[in-house]
Amino acid sequence: MASLSTLFLSGGLRRYAAAAALVAGALVASPAKAQTWMVSTTPYVKLGVLDKYNALGGYSAVFIVTEEKSNKQFLLTKVVAKGENGVDVFFPTEPSDPEYFKNMAGLAAQPTPGNYTWECRVNGKRAVGGHFVYPETGNDVIVVGSAKR
Repeated sequence: MASLSTLFLSGGLRRYAAAAALVAGALVASPAKAQTWMVSTTPYVKLGVLDKYNALGGYSAVFIVTEEKSNKQFLLTKVVAKGENGVDVFFPTEPSDPEYFKNMAGLAAQPTPGNYTWECRVNGKRAVGGHFVYPETGNDVIVVGSAKR
């Protein structure tokens, strides 16, 4: 009569070894595929206004960004609640955001590289402003392949 260990070694281990060899062979025999990456670069400019001493309580802040070349304007209104003293926004804002920079026709800002000016009107009066250069960006895609043997 055969021992339990002899049966395990003769049947179970052989089947496991055969399955492992089959999987290893499939991995070695499968053709190598190149990896392709998708890439995106989107710059944002952070604009902000702050009531340093919280003298106003709550207020309405209207950010106006103007592209100097075309004179196109984009607006975003934020309400600052009483007890909060400031707000920061990003230009451009994603159109999926419920509050986004848009022109007078309601279209989302699609900024182009170039010079911009901005201002923030608090309760209808110009409070702060400035200028920035929206950068041009580029992307490189590298395809990584395997060497043929």
